[in-house]
Amino acid sequence: MNKTPSKKTLEKNIPERKVLCKIYRSPKQSGMYLYVNHEGDLTPVPEALLTRFGKPELAMPIMLNPERKLARVDIADVLKALAEQGYYLQMPPRPDQYMADMRQKNEKLA
Repeated sequence: MNKTPSKKTLEKNIPERKVLCKIYRSPKQSGMYLYVNHEGDLTPVPEALLTRFGKPELAMPIMLNPERKLARVDIADVLKALAEQGYYLQMPPRPDQYMADMRQKNEKLA
C-alpha cells in the first residue's frame, strides 16, 4: 500500500512517519514542556536550556504522527524540530492566549 503524504506534511517538510517521543514538564515554569526523541532522550538538549528548564519530570511517552492533534502546538513544528535537532521546547501560553483558549473550550461545553 503506497501512502501519499498529506499536504501539510509536504508544505512543512516533516517526516511522514510515526515518531516515539517523551514529553517532559518543567518544574520551574508551569506550561513549559520539552519533547524529545525516545531513543535519544535528553542528550541533544543544550545544557543551558536544561538549566533554565529545571530537572525534567516525565509527563508521558507518546507516539506522534503528522495526523495527530496536540493541544497547544502544531504537530508539524514538533516533528520537524525532533527530526532536525532532537528536541522541541513548548513554551507556556501567554496569559491572554490562555484565557482565549479557555473561553473557546467553555463555549464548546455549552
